[in-house]
Amino acid sequence: MIKYIAYCRKSTDEKDKQIMSIPQQIEELKVFAEREKLEISEFLTEAETAKIPGRPVFNNLMKLIEKGFANGIVSWHPDRLARNSIDGGKIIYLVDTGKLQALKFPSFWFENTPQGKFMLSIAFGQSKYYVDNLSENVKRGLYFKVRRGDWPGYAPFGYKNDRNTRKIAVDPKEAKLVKIAFRKFAAGEFSMADIRNLFFRNGIKRKNGKPLHLNQIRDLLTRSFYYGLMVYHGETYEGKHKPLITKKLFNKVQEVLKAKYNPRPHTNAFAFTGFIKCSECGSTITAEKHFKFYPRTRGKVGYTYYRCTKKSGNCSQKYIREEELEEQLREIAGKVAISEKWANQLIAWAERDAKKENGQAKMELVKLKQELKGLDQKLDKLLDIFLDETVDTQSYQKKKNEFLEKQQILKEKIEEIQKRGSVWLEPLKEFVFSALRAQKIAREKDNGQDLKIFAKNAGSNYFLRNRRLEFSWQNPYKALAAPAPAASAYDENRFLCGGGDLNP
Repeated sequence: MIKYIAYCRKSTDEKDKQIMSIPQQIEELKVFAEREKLEISEFLTEAETAKIPGRPVFNNLMKLIEKGFANGIVSWHPDRLARNSIDGGKIIYLVDTGKLQALKFPSFWFENTPQGKFMLSIAFGQSKYYVDNLSENVKRGLYFKVRRGDWPGYAPFGYKNDRNTRKIAVDPKEAKLVKIAFRKFAAGEFSMADIRNLFFRNGIKRKNGKPLHLNQIRDLLTRSFYYGLMVYHGETYEGKHKPLITKKLFNKVQEVLKAKYNPRPHTNAFAFTGFIKCSECGSTITAEKHFKFYPRTRGKVGYTYYRCTKKSGNCSQKYIREEELEEQLREIAGKVAISEKWANQLIAWAERDAKKENGQAKMELVKLKQELKGLDQKLDKLLDIFLDETVDTQSYQKKKNEFLEKQQILKEKIEEIQKRGSVWLEPLKEFVFSALRAQKIAREKDNGQDLKIFAKNAGSNYFLRNRRLEFSWQNPYKALAAPAPAASAYDENRFLCGGGDLNP
């Protein structure tokens, strides 16, 4: 006599919702067993996909058949048992060896004959084909969506999935936090831990109730989605969603991340390495730490010294103590620092002069739109070259990313002109605020990384000669650092907007 075990499975895949639920399958199988006079010893149920092997309940069913506790299976359809070649092969093998003597389905005919086994293998093959084809259709749909400019997955933090339009929309509360995080991090006012604490105070946390991990904060700060470009499976696409930040702000954040959070190849983290060279031989300035023991007072004390690596040969330049180098960098910040009163006055003058430039702004707008049109044409040509298989995928994606980033910058400039009438106004405001922060940076203690970032923004070509820093001022800091007679040579209009050094 054949002893049956009923197996009911409901897939976890969304696309499989049209299949009957497990309670419905159980009721159908009970009616079927009563009609066919089948003895079912137990019902095994499972909510797992059958696309891949490894279902625990199904594997347990196979073991029961192999050990002889049952020799028949009842299920709604063969696709409930297997949708992959391994599980389907197990069932057919058990039928071949005689351990599985009967398979009964309300919706499919099977007899333990060569023809029956052939039909069963076809049913399993059709089930696998359905899964494979469904997977390809889903992938094709996702790629079509992302090429159209719509994000195909869960919305990133700061956005939400709109069920009505099936697109990404801005979440006002979260978007505000994202903007604050990027702006304050770029300005050096927030660390990644500060951003995490800001999110936690506003109810943004992990499922276990703990604050977000710092890696999650880093991922957020490095995601190009926030300025309009989507990266999907290694390729970049232009998104139709509303950007929360500008490409320029994003780049500043990447610079701060690189300077403050990149892992160093050695254990000692020296604040002022990586941007100063020796004036005599051109080699890089490195740093090393030495310790001195004071038995009666302070005990073991460490001192940091900066010196030439001398990789280019003999060099007569001597070391400099970190405290001396730090003091010189503070002097640099102090030279271009301005008061809050002056900052407000400069911004007021700039906004007044920006209103006079509407005609010039319109000409600039036409020029930028022509550049944007040219980039669109280049992207089309690049795609044609790729489709003709005259360029490899990696080179295509790299060049495409470059074009899309340039395109995004041009769009931001166009939007800036349309909103404010001039592209220089916002950069000038950022410069004024930077000069205002310089006062704080010059006074604070233990802020080596902030000093380094500001020094790299304000100057370039840093060299060390006879323990003194030599460098070139960057525009527009050059005008602020100039002596009083030279600085007075700038009239009000030239100083603020119309083509002088302070027009970034």
